[in-house]
Amino acid sequence: MINWKKDYETGITQIDDQHKKLLEIAGSALTLLKNDLYIDKYDEIIAILEELKDYTIYHFNSEEEYMLSVGYKKFLSHKVEHVAFIEKINNIDLNNLDRNQDKALLGILEFVINWIDDHILKKDKLIAG
Repeated sequence: MINWKKDYETGITQIDDQHKKLLEIAGSALTLLKNDLYIDKYDEIIAILEELKDYTIYHFNSEEEYMLSVGYKKFLSHKVEHVAFIEKINNIDLNNLDRNQDKALLGILEFVINWIDDHILKKDKLIAG
């Protein structure tokens, strides 16, 4: 399981709760990756990607509204990172994912976990001041 770390706390309950949900989605991807009972995981991977994309868009919108409401000065550079994340998810090669499901899922999972870890610790924590 992918665990929440105290270091991730921004002190903004709404944002922290949304980050926990993103980690939960990543956790479901990890559970699927470890499940050897599925021969073909494609449909499950697509469902997780859709959930990740939908929830991430919701979270980014919410976080951006918060940043604007408090006059966060690095809003635009922060938003650029959000846009890049969504583009990366949108540009996943579904044919490659279908051919190499576990390898592709592992790559997606590593990207998401590394991004969440880096983004929360280096960018989101700055929002709270």
